[in-house]
Amino acid sequence: MARADRTGKRIPRSAFKNRIPDLGRYFIYTDADETEEKYMYGLRDSLPKEFQGRIVIKVSKTKTEKLIEACSEQVSLQPQYCEPWIVFDRDEVPNFDRIIRDAERYGIHVGWSNPCIEIWFDAYFGTMHADWLTSPVCCQRFGDIFEKRTGQEYIKSNPQNYNLLTRFGDENTAIKIAEKRLQHYLSNGQTTPSKMCPCTTLHHLVGEILRKTVLSKND
Repeated sequence: MARADRTGKRIPRSAFKNRIPDLGRYFIYTDADETEEKYMYGLRDSLPKEFQGRIVIKVSKTKTEKLIEACSEQVSLQPQYCEPWIVFDRDEVPNFDRIIRDAERYGIHVGWSNPCIEIWFDAYFGTMHADWLTSPVCCQRFGDIFEKRTGQEYIKSNPQNYNLLTRFGDENTAIKIAEKRLQHYLSNGQTTPSKMCPCTTLHHLVGEILRKTVLSKND
């Protein structure tokens, strides 16, 4: 049955077509305080207006050991058009590799970064430093580069970080750098994420969303 508007008139079903996120409903769970959330919402808000209702990006926070469970529960509630992801860093997570394996077994995509998400941000500025092997070192040195390139202090919770990265860096280059580094490890037989440092797969998530907008524009 068709729904009624405030005047009591029936609204045809065709009027609701544009409300369906036909390009994907991304449910992303992270164990980080704010960095990943602010970054992903920055990406969402940067999309052209015609895609704002066609791609849904929702980020939620939970404990590291609850990432898969929380994501699976969300998928069971809204399976249609659902793209489940967990996004988290190596840091000091003891079960890093197991969490990634279990997530993939349950059909959940993983955007992991080793040692931390700042190694992915580093790629926006044209490289992925091979000697940034711990989170403290990575965050500190990236912060120095970020300030030199943008003229602003790097604050992990800054909601403008995505805009600053894309304004002063190059997102397409970042995706290429990240993929090249990932393939370097894989081609050399290294498939254990905790031993792939520095490395990330977060570019798969970002690249997928961007490709959908480009392909739809060209349709």
